[in-house]
Amino acid sequence: MKIPLSAPDITEAEIEAVVAVLRSSRLSLGPVTEQFEAQVAASVSVPHAIAVSSGTAGLHLCIRALDIGDGDEVIVPSFAFIAVANAIRYERAMPVFVDIDPVTLNIDPRRIEEAITPRTRAIMAVHTFGVPAEMSAILEIAARHGLVVIEDACEAIGAEYEGRKAGSIGHAGVFAFYPNKQITTGEGGVVVTRDEAFARRIRALRNQGRYETDDWFQHSELGYNYRISEIHCALGLAQMMRLEEILKKREGVACAYQERLSRCVDVVLPPGCLRDGRISWFVYVVRLARGLNRDAIMRGMTEAGIGCGRYFAPIHLQPGYAEWRKAEGLTVTVAEAQRTIALPFFNNLGSEAIEEVCGRLEELVVKSL
Repeated sequence: MKIPLSAPDITEAEIEAVVAVLRSSRLSLGPVTEQFEAQVAASVSVPHAIAVSSGTAGLHLCIRALDIGDGDEVIVPSFAFIAVANAIRYERAMPVFVDIDPVTLNIDPRRIEEAITPRTRAIMAVHTFGVPAEMSAILEIAARHGLVVIEDACEAIGAEYEGRKAGSIGHAGVFAFYPNKQITTGEGGVVVTRDEAFARRIRALRNQGRYETDDWFQHSELGYNYRISEIHCALGLAQMMRLEEILKKREGVACAYQERLSRCVDVVLPPGCLRDGRISWFVYVVRLARGLNRDAIMRGMTEAGIGCGRYFAPIHLQPGYAEWRKAEGLTVTVAEAQRTIALPFFNNLGSEAIEEVCGRLEELVVKSL
């Protein structure tokens, strides 16, 4: 692609940090992992952060550590990355899909209560595209029904809601650091929480079920190899040192798109800002006017060498979710997902590239009218 959909922002500082680990004698579960965890915990003002091999692993460990399993239900949006539902199914629990708000594309709190049953154990609140979900309403519903709230903040590090950082508001939060995220560890994630016992269990589960009091060949419970290497954490630590700089770069790219596309009446732009919070720009997703051929426009973008993506294809319509295919009450999810296009978006996307992306999009929209 001439203009890719995403690209990591790696500087000499990150390269030097990784090389320093390679020159050391410790490549796993060492001091750099601890420093990275401490930096993430401090950034969201929580006492505990546990680095893991991916955001998916973090979500799975949250479900496992809460003893959610056979016959239990977890409320979750279908308009999200599939990992959020897969993590529930790994423990043989059932994801219950709830519709989204048509503006923010986050789970609609008004739809949550009607989905609660005696089997409901938790609500998985996804901060879609880095826009914080309506956590006050979600927490109020959860408290009234005795439910746990897990934040899927995999797309939202640095986002804020009513003065609190995304990931720090529910019982636990999960961040992910795949190369298309705001910061990257290559592959990796972090679970954050205020609950000391919960954090201790997450640490054990990520390391084959070993607690800190166990020796290397003692395993107190069934666990997993969800560890992350010192190499990954060195990259992540160096990126965390630049987090605010990176978030501001991405805000600048989003603002440039907002200004350039504001006169294109057949393209619906994402919310540019929040009254009581901060967006952490993960991707820049626009929606086409109803009736336009989204797939044809995407093909035209690709033919021009411009990366784009279908963010998101509803989970309940995925082949692996045939059992959920006829889920009811997801009309907004289905309607909006058919209109979305993620445009190229990364830290160092320049103004000339933005102009080319927007110009090509406008040409294709006009042809589709």
